[in-house]
Amino acid sequence: MVQAATGIAAAEAGPDGRPGALPAQALDHGTGYLLAAAVLRALSDRQRTGGAGRVIRLSLAGTASWLLHGLSPVPPAGGGPPGPYDPGDPAPWLTVTGSPYGPLRHALPPVHYAGAPRTWDRPPSRWGTDPAVWR
Repeated sequence: MVQAATGIAAAEAGPDGRPGALPAQALDHGTGYLLAAAVLRALSDRQRTGGAGRVIRLSLAGTASWLLHGLSPVPPAGGGPPGPYDPGDPAPWLTVTGSPYGPLRHALPPVHYAGAPRTWDRPPSRWGTDPAVWR
């Protein structure tokens, strides 16, 4: 419904004009990732400066607008509408790992603290080759 309301269904329409959908659940996943990042930011701010809790407001429609229009998901500190989003240089957050599929460029773990792993503990494997066990 959000994809239809925000114009994504029209943007993803097929040649016959029938409304389409994103090939992945980008709004659900993206909003979840933004929420996780906002919670971590609120906790780290509280740890660093003290203070009370924080209200975090996100929505699927807000994430759709951000993805469609390149706007920041967060309003400026002084208030007002969100402005253009500048993610900065992603290079410090990326690495290349060898895999059975060839070199794989991917994101590093997003959380950093003393003793945290700086990279993933093992490279990806071929689909369907891992045993179904918890590690």
